[in-house]
Order: sequence, then C-alpha cells, then structure tokens
Amino acid sequence: MAHVHGAAAKIATHTAHGGHAAAQTLQHAGVATGIVAATQTHTGKGFMSVLSKHPVLVFSLGVVTGFFAYKYRKEIIASATRAGELGKDFVMHQKENLEDLVAECQECPEDQTES
Repeated sequence: MAHVHGAAAKIATHTAHGGHAAAQTLQHAGVATGIVAATQTHTGKGFMSVLSKHPVLVFSLGVVTGFFAYKYRKEIIASATRAGELGKDFVMHQKENLEDLVAECQECPEDQTES
C-alpha cells in the first residue's frame, strides 16, 4: 500500500507545482487507476475462490436471487417488454431514415454524384 500512497503524494506534489505538472499528473493518475483495477481484479479472484470452497453459499445466493426475481417478476417483465418495444421503435426509425436517404440519392442527377 505504500506504493499507492507514494503515487498519490507525487500527484499532489506535481499538481502544486503547476505548468507541465498537469501532464505528469495525468500520467500518474493513469498509474493509480491501473493499481486500483489490479486490486479489484485480485479481490474478485479471492471472492471466487471463497465461493468455490463453499457451495452452500452459492446455493443460498441462488435462493436469494430467485426470491427477488419472483418478488419483482412483474416489474422485470414490464421493463423487458418496454425495452423490446423501444428497440423496435428505434429500428423502425432508423429504417425510415435509411429509406429517406436512399430516395434522396436516387433523385440526384448522375453528374452530381460523380463530383
């Protein structure tokens, strides 16, 4: 953890100096972001290893998920149906736009399309 705190201290120091420090701050921020991502990946691996060692925990998580899926099934179905309808509307709108574009291109004289 000392490395993470050292990087944070460097970012604060470079920010205080100003000028070209902004570019260096962005570089150090990228390093800090990488460290956080690596830590989260490592934590996720630990979580999965705990789950693999305790099948009762996996079963109980499935039961809890099933309970909430059953409890909120009407809302889930309604939102999925609405999302499907919005997707259909979007596709139809894009199809109409494409047909309009093709119709405009066909109306153009041939000599204008080559230039």
